[in-house]
Amino acid sequence: MDDKKIFGLSARYTELLVVLIAFITLVSGLVQMIAPSFMLGFIGKEVATPSSAHFFAIVGMFMALFGGMVLHAVYSSVTNKQVMLWSALQKFGAFIAVTIGVFNGLFSILAMSVAIFDLFSGVVFFIYLRVLNTSNT
Repeated sequence: MDDKKIFGLSARYTELLVVLIAFITLVSGLVQMIAPSFMLGFIGKEVATPSSAHFFAIVGMFMALFGGMVLHAVYSSVTNKQVMLWSALQKFGAFIAVTIGVFNGLFSILAMSVAIFDLFSGVVFFIYLRVLNTSNT
């Protein structure tokens, strides 16, 4: 990847940031999938029930899948802009869902750090999508 600048960020730096975000998403999703009650206890406001832990583990599975998919897309020999678009939208959706959960009292204020990370991730993914679009012209 060349060193074009998009919004003041070098293309290479943006790609490395995408890889870091994808790796964090993959690992945190796996942890959430394996230990959902622990994670809910960390950011939740109530004691995890078997039902809430089960659904939280399902969310973790999808986080891990999206993180792995983004890593695969970045290191693929074929540019896949659709993966970045849908992953950015997923991150914005997660930001909205977690924020609503905090404001509805389902999660502690600590969960806003997760929401802000998802918002930041969505913005970075859109910037990377722009990098991909400009590198093909």
